[in-house]
Formats: sequence, C-alpha cells, structure tokens
Amino acid sequence: MRVVVALGGNALLRRGEQPDAQVQRDNVDRAVESLALIAQDHEVVITHGNGPQVGVLALQSASDPRLSTPYPFDVLGAQTQGMIGYWLLQSLQNTVPHGQVAAVINQTLVSAADPALTEPTKFIGETYDRATAVQLQAERGWTIRQDGQHWRRVVGSPKPLRVVETRIIRRLVEAGVMVVCAGGGGVPVIRNEDGQLQGIEAVVDKDATAASLAESLDADALLILTDVKGVYRNFGTEDAEMISRSTPGALRRELLPEGSMGPKVESAAQFVELTGGFAGIGTLTEAAEILQQRAGTTVTTSVEEPGAPV
Repeated sequence: MRVVVALGGNALLRRGEQPDAQVQRDNVDRAVESLALIAQDHEVVITHGNGPQVGVLALQSASDPRLSTPYPFDVLGAQTQGMIGYWLLQSLQNTVPHGQVAAVINQTLVSAADPALTEPTKFIGETYDRATAVQLQAERGWTIRQDGQHWRRVVGSPKPLRVVETRIIRRLVEAGVMVVCAGGGGVPVIRNEDGQLQGIEAVVDKDATAASLAESLDADALLILTDVKGVYRNFGTEDAEMISRSTPGALRRELLPEGSMGPKVESAAQFVELTGGFAGIGTLTEAAEILQQRAGTTVTTSVEEPGAPV
C-alpha cells in the first residue's frame, strides 16, 4: 500500500519535556522504530508537525536583541522542516539501511482570503501556567488559549489548497524513495497580485496538509499519529471512551476540541470521503497495528469490520 503518515509535533516533543535537541532526537529514533515496521512492506510518505518546535524558534527570535523584527512564521516553518527533516532522514537511513530516503522542504498554497488568518486556533510552542501565559500575552501581543491543563500560544491556521511540490514528491515515491515532506503543514504561501508565491504569517495544520497530500498522491491509507491512543468521546472525564471504528459523518457529530483532536478527525474524514481509503488515528508506538486496523481509531466508509490489510 501507499501510506501517508502524519507525525504530531507533540509525538516528537512530548508535553512538558525540555525542548533540547537531544531530547527530540531520542524521540525521533523511537518514532522511526515504529515507522520502519511499516516501511518494510509499504510505500511510505512521512509528514510531521512542528507546533512545539516552531514555538521555541519564535520565542528565540522574539527575544533576540540583534533583530529589528522577529523572523516571520514562514521562515520559522522552513527552519523546522530542515531541522526535523534532518533528524528523521538520518534516523531512517540508520534504521532502514537499504532504503532510499529523501527529506524535502515544501510550500503549501493557501488563500489570502482564508478567515482562519484572523481567527487563530493553531497551538504552537511550549505549555505555560495561566499566570505566565497572561504575562507573555501582554508583553508580546500573543493570542493565548487553554490547551488541556495548560496554556499555549495560538496562531492562524489557513486551509491547505495544495502542496506546491506534489509532483516532485510523487516522482520520488514512484522511484521507491521514502519521502519526509510537508513538515509543519508546509511553509504557508499565497499567490500575490503578480502571480508569484509569497510567504505569510501563519502555520498550516499538518494533518489537513497530510490529508490533501495523501489524496493527491492516491494513497491507500492515512495515519495520523499523536500522543493519545485514539479519538475519545468525553475526553478528559471519568466517562472517557475510545472510539475504535467510525465513519466520517459519525465522527463529525462528536463534540471534539477545535484546536487539537478536531482537526485530526476532519482531516481523516476528508481523506476517507475523497478516496474511499481508510484513515487511522492513534499513538505513534502502535503505528503498525493502526495500519492493520487493530489499534487506534479507524475511519472508513463503513463501520463493518473488514479483513485486516496485508
């Protein structure tokens, strides 16, 4: 099968962890152990989040007295693609020594008129207690929202229209190359009035980009891997119940957090509706089992139990 795997930024830097390079490299190595099991038998395209990482770089940039203005988010997004792409590239080469791997920096086309640009919902960066978050909001002009028990910065997250380099990615996949691409949802760009590509201040949701890319590549499956075992009804309460199988319509009727699980569900639903393939949402350590529809939340056109894919 051709499988697009979307790694969550929080799977590469877990909540509450120190954002040191070695911590993230260790997490990448653990992630690749799971991905290697899939890569043995399938064509694999890997996308990844960058929320925690781009937040760290944004804070560094904003705090650097040598800069007249902080680096914009399109530039920071490209930086995280290079950083995380390098870690994944090297770890995959070490773990799958006979496989060919390429890491590609991508741009994602969005609409300049997307209302999400003025209605920020995308969590980025580290978590804070409420007092620290309020202080940072006042000092830096950030928009802050609650994320579980903590508080984080949010930015605009426009809908991806197309990964600009899709044709290049397809050629690599068809040549037998495992591709790491569209990191952080891709660098957000628009077409300006002269028809030229231009970066904008935003972060594209990586799961939405992964779904769009998977559809464009004629993928058979989309795996959205994060730090929770699946989609939960009444998440965070004593009545929490994991949804093992569902359809796009049924999942959309669930009340899910707009800034975290909601986009993952919508991306999975979109892919299934457009392709008739299946999507899986769950924890990184169970990637192979999720592909076999034996773990996580499986999203298909029907809730009937199919035979597990080979």
